[in-house]
Amino acid sequence: MNAFNFSGLGPDSILNALEACDIYPQSGLLALNSYENRVYQFLDDDNVRWVVKFYRPQRWSDQQIQEEHDFALELHQHDIPVVAPKPLQGKTLHHVMEHRFALFPSVGGRQFEIDNLDQIEWAGRFLGRIHAVAKSTNFTHRPTIDALSYLHEPAEHLAVSELLPGSL
Repeated sequence: MNAFNFSGLGPDSILNALEACDIYPQSGLLALNSYENRVYQFLDDDNVRWVVKFYRPQRWSDQQIQEEHDFALELHQHDIPVVAPKPLQGKTLHHVMEHRFALFPSVGGRQFEIDNLDQIEWAGRFLGRIHAVAKSTNFTHRPTIDALSYLHEPAEHLAVSELLPGSL
């Protein structure tokens, strides 16, 4: 596992990063839940609500992140309801010191009702449209999700490791 930390990512460096993209927060930075990145919501000086995402160091390459951004922008162009990164200064992935970040419009959401058949049908249609757009895109940098690398190889690794007792 790669060692990483966000020790150099404090309020001053976050504000400096945003100001380098001509974004000037007028409110405090509200930390949002995120498993492996650092994500903050704020209002800019035009009362526009934004979310800034600082990517976990050593997790993805710039090419992998950019491929994700490009795909989100393409989905957005096909009227698929995704929140795509905001291009600023002609790019979506920005660098300040050792930190990489992107800016997104802050949009509200709502709870998905798993017993609501209309919502399940709606989600299914969008999943189909997402897959249709993805088929026309040549992904080269993101890893492929397949049964071998995500199921069989980890199961083989666990079978011979000392992480689980032999009885399991």
